[in-house]
Amino acid sequence: MKVKGLRWWIITLICLATVINYIDRTAFGVMWPEMGKDLGMDESDYGIMLSIFMGTYAIGKFLSGKLYDIIGTRMGFVVSIVVWSIASVFHAFARGLISLTLFRALLGLGEAGNWPGAVKSNGEWFPVKQRAIAQGIFNAGASLGSVIAPLLIAFLYGHFGWRMTFIIIGLVGLVWVIPWLFINKSKPGKHPWITEEELKFINSDRIVDLDKEDSEKGLSVGQILSYKESWGVLAARFFIEPIWWLFVGWMPLYLNSEFGFSVEDIGSTIWISYLGGMAGSITGGWYSGKLMETRSVDAARKITISIGGALIFLGLIGIIFLVNENNPMTFIYIVGIVLFGFQFAIGNIQTISSDLFRGPSVGTLAGLAGTVAAVSVIIMNSLIPMIAQVSYTPAFIVIAVLAPMAVLSIYILIKKIRPVEVESE
Repeated sequence: MKVKGLRWWIITLICLATVINYIDRTAFGVMWPEMGKDLGMDESDYGIMLSIFMGTYAIGKFLSGKLYDIIGTRMGFVVSIVVWSIASVFHAFARGLISLTLFRALLGLGEAGNWPGAVKSNGEWFPVKQRAIAQGIFNAGASLGSVIAPLLIAFLYGHFGWRMTFIIIGLVGLVWVIPWLFINKSKPGKHPWITEEELKFINSDRIVDLDKEDSEKGLSVGQILSYKESWGVLAARFFIEPIWWLFVGWMPLYLNSEFGFSVEDIGSTIWISYLGGMAGSITGGWYSGKLMETRSVDAARKITISIGGALIFLGLIGIIFLVNENNPMTFIYIVGIVLFGFQFAIGNIQTISSDLFRGPSVGTLAGLAGTVAAVSVIIMNSLIPMIAQVSYTPAFIVIAVLAPMAVLSIYILIKKIRPVEVESE
């Protein structure tokens, strides 16, 4: 049996895994106002939970990046989703700070693998000119999950309570493993269902084809970090990541404290903002691919990232100056612009790992970038509870500055986005 467009089936499953990933993590923020009351916990405890999650998430990014380079994306995704799905189920049995801390830590460790795994898989299954759109489809899963999650979680919470909700969404992740193992039988070069035409297309703009990539030895962390281009990826992720997480992690609490939104109000409105993010994911991937028809990979990536950074900056300026306590929907809509800009840019930033290095090293760099990004989010999460006691405005000002810094990191440290010349030992 041969399947045309097999690579699109693979990325669709990864996108679905990302939707599940974001439903699992978003559930915590949406249900926290009631969940916190039941467990006798407050906003400072919520900040601790976010930091715990991001701490293990940071560690998990690096570990999973190395794991995927060792065992491959097929089994790597299985390990990741099984760990985070079981962790989600465990949330139902939380009794207080200690038990919930353990479950949040396990969730972060498992969920981290989704990102370096996707970058590595896209590098295997897509030619360079299609990797950004593949990454965009994958990242759209984060936004789609954030769109679906508030509505779904509010519905499940209303009918079953927060404990059973965690069990249900955890079980969904375990079910995903079945079609993944069935469809993703091996890498493209050895997959029995792939057509010769598709395999030729995947190899069309590679310097080294897939078979030779598989036989190469991956670079060590030290070797990867010896290239300043790697630091460009790390710096860009460090600066840009808190922008997304400020809204994913804190927007439900912001809407509750600033505008008095209930769980149901939150569920019925914030999906609008994430819809903007989903549109940005697809549009950013499509746009950079379109640019590559007439421009270089370097120009296409940098132009797309610059446009995304500008939209983030302008949107945050709008939040600072246009939003007040009487117009919560203005906030919702402008956040949609910010998240559109973020996703427009981030897919191309993430894809740079596979533009610079070949298969055996891509997961390691993507994992390192994820770890650095998570560290910046941990720093932000530690500051937000103190800032929020007065106003969220200083936080919006800081992340407005971070957007152009992320763009400048790419321009300054990566003179040209292309495969690095690896020195032979």
